[in-house]
Amino acid sequence: MKRIFLNTLVIAGLGLAFTSCKNNNNEAEMTEAKDAATAQAEADEYKVDTTASVIEWQGEKPTGTHTGTIKVTKGTFKANDSIIESGTFVIDMNSLEVTDLEGEDKADLEAHLKGTVEGKEGDFFNVPKYPEATFEVTGITEEEGQKMLEGNLTIMEETKNIAFPVNVSKEGDNIVITSDEFTIDRTKWNVNYGSKSVFEGLGDNFIYDDVELKINLKATKA
Repeated sequence: MKRIFLNTLVIAGLGLAFTSCKNNNNEAEMTEAKDAATAQAEADEYKVDTTASVIEWQGEKPTGTHTGTIKVTKGTFKANDSIIESGTFVIDMNSLEVTDLEGEDKADLEAHLKGTVEGKEGDFFNVPKYPEATFEVTGITEEEGQKMLEGNLTIMEETKNIAFPVNVSKEGDNIVITSDEFTIDRTKWNVNYGSKSVFEGLGDNFIYDDVELKINLKATKA
């Protein structure tokens, strides 16, 4: 295969399945879907600035690594000062871009990941059928001084709850949410192409299950 995260806090992951990264200790905590968080009445509403928000991804196979971005198309959060209480955002899977390739190689890989190649629609994200992924906040906790954002990440109608480390800062009327790099196992969202854990006999022609993500979100007070 030529040369593929979500959630963000929005989401994320959305596949982001492109090709994935090796297993590491940064894997997001994952459970089944949970109830969405609700905000207190006095919480302020913030609208995601889609021009300043992006999800970075990195995928890996034995012969190389690919990197890219995915845009956030819309989203809102409610926060009390810099404490996120609830929120949701939408990831535009059509915006999936490969950043380490150029020309025909870049176009070919993006088409394969998006599922716009005839006969290969279901290899990765099948964007024509599933153009959006979503992230819905279910809570925010603190572990050993590190804030952990928790939410339901939905990709191709499959929903899992993930938790990952974030830094949240308030700058005037803006809230900036930046995650540490973390990974998700793409096969949990049925993105199985080239997975050694799903298919036998792949030899070295496989793609690692883990996809690395980094979420950068900016939201402005409504």
